Amino acid sequence: MIPPVVHASDNKEIQVLNLGNICMLDGSWTTSDRFSGCGWVWMDSGKNIQLMGTQNFTRCESALHSEVEALRWAMENMLQHSPCQSFGTDCKELIAMIKEPQEWPSFATELEKIETLQICFPKFKITHVPRARNQMSDFLAKTARTFHRELLFIGCSILVWLPKPSQA
Repeated sequence: MIPPVVHASDNKEIQVLNLGNICMLDGSWTTSDRFSGCGWVWMDSGKNIQLMGTQNFTRCESALHSEVEALRWAMENMLQHSPCQSFGTDCKELIAMIKEPQEWPSFATELEKIETLQICFPKFKITHVPRARNQMSDFLAKTARTFHRELLFIGCSILVWLPKPSQA
């Protein structure tokens, strides 16, 4: 069962919405791993997983940088593979960055890429989702981060050689 999404506005959770057609995303980062990872899962309005992606890349500067990278990569993939214009994340800071990019000058280059992509989404929306409700994209991001070599996968189901996510 896909959980409801909590819509965040002005740092207050005010409205619970049905997920509908949404791309859930997550980034993963530690100081010790070689890679950062990101993962996304696109679910249609029937709450069925239509497509998912997992990728790692040379470890970036911080956990927040990996979240921004996850959003950028998810947006690029939704433009290529889906009519989806709604994104869900468990990172409230990422939502704040999108709403007030001028408040985050150290992320100016990364946020400029996101703003350029947003132009392609006439109804772009990013929503806060509690971490417990974002388990599949979290699993994909962590798996990519801990993979021992470069990884990039986009498909409709988890590959047999990836570990299966634990069921909560």
